[in-house]
Amino acid sequence: MNSRVVLQGLEFFGRHGVFAAEAELGARFVVDAELHYPFVDLDDDLSGAVNYAEAYALISRTVTQERFDLIETLAATLARQLLAEFARLEAVTVRVHKPAAPVAGIFRDIYAELSLERENRND
Repeated sequence: MNSRVVLQGLEFFGRHGVFAAEAELGARFVVDAELHYPFVDLDDDLSGAVNYAEAYALISRTVTQERFDLIETLAATLARQLLAEFARLEAVTVRVHKPAAPVAGIFRDIYAELSLERENRND
């Protein structure tokens, strides 16, 4: 499958991380979500598409209202939630970036990425 809609660079304030200071102070997190579904034969009608405004809202709620020690777990949760919420999705790829990760060193970005495919199209 080659069709996808990409939500890139979604920025949120969250309190994710294994250290107590990360839970207390919080930090900026950036999410990218690739929504894979066939849209070559859409009738130019939102009802046949995946509403990316609703996908954004789901991602926003999870990143800002829940707490995870690991960005890997956050990425997996987002991927599973997107597949569960949007029946047209055949696969998703989610990246959770933690650009201010507490790492001693110079780096541009640290992120976790997960790609999931729908296991059963009868869901």
